[in-house]
Amino acid sequence: MSTVSTDHAIEIRDLEKVFRTGFKRQRVDALRGISLDVPRGQVFGFLGPNGAGKTTTLKILNGLIHPTRGEARVLGHPVGAREATSRIGFQPEHPYFYDYLTAPELLRFYGRLFGLDHRELKRRSEELIERVGLQDAQNRPIRKFSKGMKQRLGIAQAIINKPDLIILDEPLSGLDPIGRKEIRDILAELKERGATIFFSSHILAEIEMICDAVAIIHKGKMIDTGSVSRLLEQTHKSTDIIVRPPAEPLPTLDSITPHEVGELWCYTIDPAKVNTVLEALIHAGVEVVSVVNERTTLEDLFMKEIRDADNASENLL
Repeated sequence: MSTVSTDHAIEIRDLEKVFRTGFKRQRVDALRGISLDVPRGQVFGFLGPNGAGKTTTLKILNGLIHPTRGEARVLGHPVGAREATSRIGFQPEHPYFYDYLTAPELLRFYGRLFGLDHRELKRRSEELIERVGLQDAQNRPIRKFSKGMKQRLGIAQAIINKPDLIILDEPLSGLDPIGRKEIRDILAELKERGATIFFSSHILAEIEMICDAVAIIHKGKMIDTGSVSRLLEQTHKSTDIIVRPPAEPLPTLDSITPHEVGELWCYTIDPAKVNTVLEALIHAGVEVVSVVNERTTLEDLFMKEIRDADNASENLL
């Protein structure tokens, strides 16, 4: 990757990371040759079970640790380059704050690290305190914050410098449903302003709602990546045809027997048979109330990809 890309905020090529742990210096392959491109302006989800290599990847992208092999670039520059670091915002999974400070004091501290002037910093910190919903706690020392409040503060410090690339490690952890909705709204606003957001999360329903694309990593290997719509459009699990029963018994169609759902009845069928079954029902004089596709969710896809990867590994043994 000798040239500077204008299309990707993150570029990873054949990235490997080996740790040595314990007294015996046992080898742990945290990353095993992963490659990934994250287009600029996207909200990109980085998925994987515990120990998959997500946090290791995020730390490499922030220049906190160095890869054993391979290369990574952020915003068109090598990881750690000064031209890039000033344009990145980062929230680790377990942020540590000086707990005797208040939230505005902490934000002013981080803002000074980025060289923001006093007037801009005061305005920016006040704006962010209100935006993440901490205005009622702004005079309280951080040691009295709940985990959810610290997550909100972590988001605020990650964007104090108006970054072009925001890297977040489990930003929704510890938040109640209202807090997750507020953070989703903030991420949507940042995307509208042109920022790229790259984050990991275990809350797959939230990722499905807000991400343009995702990558799935397992045991240090990339096992799938692509737009959320492409990954989920591959299959529908089933289709439910809801009908209002006539006076006479409902017909059994192609060995499909309806089951009762309150005052209505439901035919659960293969999506490929929808047109055929609908024609038969209408011909029989049955009133069709609705047709509902039960599509594959991101959680369904994630679990299938992990199981398939594990099965493939077992077959190689």
